[in-house]
Amino acid sequence: MKILKNIFILALLIIAFWLGYKFKTSSGKISSAIPAETSDRQVKDWTCSMHPQIRQQKAGNCPICGMDLIPVNVTAGGKAGKAELKLSDEAVKLAEIETVPVQRKFVSAEIMMLGKIAFNESTISTINARMPGRIDRLFVNYTGIAVKKGEHIAEVYSPDLLLAQQELIQALNLLKTSKPGDEFAARTLNSVKEKYRLWGFSEEQVQEIINRGKVADRLTITAPMSGIVTEKDVLEGVYYEKGAKLFTIADLSKVWVNLEAYETDIPWIKYGQDVEFTTEAYPGKTFKGTIAFIQPVMNESTRTVKVRLNADNHDGMLKPGMFVRATLHAKIAANGKVIDTSLAGKWISPMHPEIIKDGPGSCDICGMALVPAESLGFADPDDKKLAPPLVIPASAPLITGKRALVYVAAPGKTGIYEGREIRLGPLAGAYYIVESGLKEGDNVVTKGNFKIDSSLQIEAKPSMMTPAPENTVLPSTGITEAVEKPHTGSGDLAKDRLDRKAPPPPDDIMTSYFAVHKALFLDSLPNAVKQASKIDERYSSRLSSSKDLQTARENFSQISALLYKELNASAENLKKPAYRFFCPMAFNDKGAYWLQDNKQIQNPYFGSVMPKCGELKETISAENRQLDK
Repeated sequence: MKILKNIFILALLIIAFWLGYKFKTSSGKISSAIPAETSDRQVKDWTCSMHPQIRQQKAGNCPICGMDLIPVNVTAGGKAGKAELKLSDEAVKLAEIETVPVQRKFVSAEIMMLGKIAFNESTISTINARMPGRIDRLFVNYTGIAVKKGEHIAEVYSPDLLLAQQELIQALNLLKTSKPGDEFAARTLNSVKEKYRLWGFSEEQVQEIINRGKVADRLTITAPMSGIVTEKDVLEGVYYEKGAKLFTIADLSKVWVNLEAYETDIPWIKYGQDVEFTTEAYPGKTFKGTIAFIQPVMNESTRTVKVRLNADNHDGMLKPGMFVRATLHAKIAANGKVIDTSLAGKWISPMHPEIIKDGPGSCDICGMALVPAESLGFADPDDKKLAPPLVIPASAPLITGKRALVYVAAPGKTGIYEGREIRLGPLAGAYYIVESGLKEGDNVVTKGNFKIDSSLQIEAKPSMMTPAPENTVLPSTGITEAVEKPHTGSGDLAKDRLDRKAPPPPDDIMTSYFAVHKALFLDSLPNAVKQASKIDERYSSRLSSSKDLQTARENFSQISALLYKELNASAENLKKPAYRFFCPMAFNDKGAYWLQDNKQIQNPYFGSVMPKCGELKETISAENRQLDK
């Protein structure tokens, strides 16, 4: 019984406490939707806890999800709070926040490229027929055979060759029977030898005919270089015409590696850089090549540029046609410039830049004089003087569109983290280069920054998704929309009354404006452009030349701001009221205003996508302006 009595007493206490709590809550002494220290006059903006980019000047519902709006946290001065969060030591540990100091150091950008092994075109030789004939015997009877320079390839019969041999023997006999010093005989022999040379005969072959002293009905074709026979275009017994291609020989001791580099990687690629690559045939083995050519034209369909490597292949492991994966590491300095000193002080052939020497000389291929690498832009003597860039880890910035935000530990203040918009340079490996917004020694948050940002979003403070309130900049025109708030007067009542008696905009301008509004609401670019000529003349805008709906809507927002100023100045002379609406989501949540001649919301910035997104902010009419007098 004693236990039951105690349970009964405890139940009565719980009920009494609950009734007292409800009474106090209903009387407004305990809870309120708005903190007690925040009066209605202090609440300037209302936002959505689910979509903090929504900002309105009075309570209502979110135009996206329909949730009730909540007041934006205000400071003592009645303004929205800064992007700053204070955490206790325990909260810092729970959020696992980590910071690192901003530093200056050289970083390396890693560029990945794909490509294929190819023949080195400068080492390919083709054997063509210098005279018509017939293949009597083939020593190279299939492709892929390795040959050395001077080795026999085929034996041919040619009537023209017989005549040429007879001519050579006759010239030789003329020289023997002529008087000593007979220039005619000597010139005749030299002329016949020159003909042989032009036909592709070697000195040894010509001397063999001279030593033999008689005509042979067959001639042996020899290899002009060492390499692999890659093409065989004749068969035994086949007749060929003058100029026909007989064989193709390629030297595979050096090969090309043709790679595809994406458009965004072009700034990091320079002539002379070393590149590592791998093949499927030899897993785990890394090969090296040097950039010898960067194609000056981009492939418009793939948005890539061809980059060619010269690679050594004396062991024959690299086969033309093999797929490769290449990696380039580019060292980057403070101004985003690639540092590469491998060609500093070298001399290069302008025609064949793969020919590189330590001093002046001539090209081994074409004989042109070598020039300094600096004169071709392949090296810069100032590279050694470049300073390291200011960098932060890639995990530090929160990037949304064109904005980059980092959270910095406030110096000398424990547990306080402030958001700071910065301008980023390129991503180089695990680091971002910082162009502005930070200084060396600042401690940026690299882990836990999303948690800090989420807390600020919940408190409706500026964050990654919600920038600090500023004037709206139209994306493509760069024109600032300066009239973000309803007209409140200049402070000089007499001047305001005088301004509001200005002549109103002409009726045809208002008619054109509302017609353009209607066209944009219906997503009709042709009708909007058609109605915009008079408006463009009055406001020096470019709405009538818009090529797409987005550009037209941006120009329309600019015109709306200018027209609103005119309507404010002539409010007392307006024949009909005008209604000013605001869409918080226009232009990537920066918001934009527009005017209508009726109160039914027709959003011109989203059209059929969100036709009802917006809110009536102001009615401009003579009756409303009389209230200010």
